[in-house]
Amino acid sequence: MVTKRTTRPGLFQAFPRGNVHGRALLVVTTLLVTLGTIAVASASEGQSAANGASSFSIMVHDLAYLCLGLFGFYMAARVRLDRLVRRAPQLIGLGLVLLAAVMAVGVSLNGGKRWLNLHLIYLQPSELFKLFTILFLAWLVEQHHDELNNWRQLLVWSLPITLGAGLILLEPDIGTSSVVLMIAIAILAVAGLSRVLLTRVIILGGVAMVGYMLFKPYSARRFFSFLHPNSNLQGAGYQLLQSRIALGSGGVTGLGLGHSRAKWGLLPNPHTDFIFTIFGEELGLIGALTVLALFVAFLFASLAIARRCSNQVYRLVAVGIATWITAEALINIASVVGWWAVTGIPLPFFSYGGTALISELAAVGLLYNIAHDRSRSGDVTMREYRLTSFRETIDRPRSRVSSHHYAPPRPTRREY
Repeated sequence: MVTKRTTRPGLFQAFPRGNVHGRALLVVTTLLVTLGTIAVASASEGQSAANGASSFSIMVHDLAYLCLGLFGFYMAARVRLDRLVRRAPQLIGLGLVLLAAVMAVGVSLNGGKRWLNLHLIYLQPSELFKLFTILFLAWLVEQHHDELNNWRQLLVWSLPITLGAGLILLEPDIGTSSVVLMIAIAILAVAGLSRVLLTRVIILGGVAMVGYMLFKPYSARRFFSFLHPNSNLQGAGYQLLQSRIALGSGGVTGLGLGHSRAKWGLLPNPHTDFIFTIFGEELGLIGALTVLALFVAFLFASLAIARRCSNQVYRLVAVGIATWITAEALINIASVVGWWAVTGIPLPFFSYGGTALISELAAVGLLYNIAHDRSRSGDVTMREYRLTSFRETIDRPRSRVSSHHYAPPRPTRREY
């Protein structure tokens, strides 16, 4: 008798199609990426000229990164999610190795040591670490959800994320480190972490940031400069002053695409951290509100995918990605208008940066993949159980125990 040999499914599947929420996500992301590419082309003119290159040299690099990002989106949309989540411990380990390599042989620029020179691309491991953090937390909740509401277990199992956030903080990059912590807090909250432990995590994160600022007084002065923007106009307050002037000069309809004045040496980092300012200067209040509306639409599309996901593990991945993109957009826009500190957080899909754009589009690919997934998971809600003590067992009335079959008492639930 000849038996058929069963083949194990590969790492990738056919490209999914047909889900209305997935299509909505694609439309919103396409608009964001298109506007972002146009914004980089315009905002980088001054920097390109200062480098002695053609006016669109930076845009050409951005288009190359976009192609790599689209490839990342395609592969992430096709990957089998169960096998990807299963590899999350290896991915978080890779992320820690890359962050350690930055500390050893990284490239320094503008006071920060955040890149690895791979010659073809300057790799920024902290951007990849955000995505690895999301996948690792999803795996962690899936495998250890019955343990994580104990603070000792949570401390041990979350150690890779804590180490990664610490390495990012030492680059120094307080903004990206805080985003990693926000992603972790959002996922753990949705997964069912108790309020007491959630509060402790937030407090410990805040204490770590305060301790770092006390150790690095310059970081503290720069962080809190937005509270007194006019106190040091030649130093920490200069960027914010020029950003406000540029946004104000745009008015309602803007100066016209390509007609920004601030990008010609007045505003530092016009095509990276302050690209929203240039976009608002050239397209006015209408353009700025359009960008805000698109990020709100991205948030609603992501949450709709998470809400309709029947697999609780993949739902956590969707929540983490939604938190990542919308939190960075909110922080960046709040920074350039003076409502929050300038921490170097990029504007997703807009700010020039190869690793950021590639990882963001790969994350969108995972969201698109989750929108089409029909698998179901068991209950992975994080709960705390207290094991019944030996004395409680022997003191239990004998009438509850059958003479034919002994069923051990079920553990009782206790909130911490």
